[in-house]
Amino acid sequence: MQEGDEAPDFILTGNDGNTVRLSSYKGQKNVVLCFYPKNHLFACPSNKVFKMAESIISAHPQILETESILFAISIDTIRDQKKFVEEYSIPYLHLSDIAKNTCKAYSGLNLAGLAKRSTFIINKEGKIVKIFRNINVESHGQEIINHLKSMI
Repeated sequence: MQEGDEAPDFILTGNDGNTVRLSSYKGQKNVVLCFYPKNHLFACPSNKVFKMAESIISAHPQILETESILFAISIDTIRDQKKFVEEYSIPYLHLSDIAKNTCKAYSGLNLAGLAKRSTFIINKEGKIVKIFRNINVESHGQEIINHLKSMI
C-alpha cells in the first residue's frame, strides 16, 4: 500500500462495543489509523505502546480540530482493548482486528503475526495521503498534527 492509494474499507469493533466502518467517514472527516503490535507487549523493553499512546493522547484535541478522527488498531480482543483504554484513560477508540485482515492490508504483519507499527492518514476523499512507518513514538502525536494541518 502506498500514498495515493484508495484506502481499503473495513468494519471493526471498538473497545466500546460499537462497529466502525471506514467508508462511513468518506466526505466527512480525515481518518488517522494508528496500527500497533499489541496492548501489553511486555517483551518490548522501551514500552513503545505506552509512549506512543501518551504522545497521541496529548495530541488528540488538536487532531480533532482538523476535522479528523483517530483510531488505534491491533489484534487484541475487544475485551483487551476496553481494559487498555480504561487503564490509561485513552480518549479515542481502539479497534479489534483479531482476524488480522485489516492489519495485513494496511501495516502488514511481523514474524510473530502482530501488526507492524505504522500510521495512515486518509483524507476525506478516502485516499491515503500519508504513511508513517519509522515512528518516533515520543513525537508521533505532533507529527500527525503537523501533517493534518498541512492538509487544511
